[in-house]
Amino acid sequence: MLLRFLRRVALILILVIIGNSPSVFSAQVDFCKLFGAVYVENNQKLADFRVFEEDSEAFCDVKVFEVESRVYADREGLWHFTDKKAFADFTIYFEPKKGLADFSVYFIDIESFAGCNK
Repeated sequence: MLLRFLRRVALILILVIIGNSPSVFSAQVDFCKLFGAVYVENNQKLADFRVFEEDSEAFCDVKVFEVESRVYADREGLWHFTDKKAFADFTIYFEPKKGLADFSVYFIDIESFAGCNK
């Protein structure tokens, strides 16, 4: 009986730790190479990535240019936001705290500057 209780407590602790950590999927992807259709999630647990939107281009990880059509989102840093999750290549959640985000972005006005901020 005690062993069953301890197993349940251990499982709950693992789920709490995983639930508050950056997404598992994000650890395997180079954020600089992301492009395509993006869906914005309202629930952080359903998103592929937690993203923090920077106020300054100098401190971001990725410079993003928002394109009008999915067809033009064909290289790094070019994102097309879609209202349909089924049409998205990946999903994001805009994280209000930078420390909890997988990476940070800054939205730029010039397409040729999109991509990694190195």
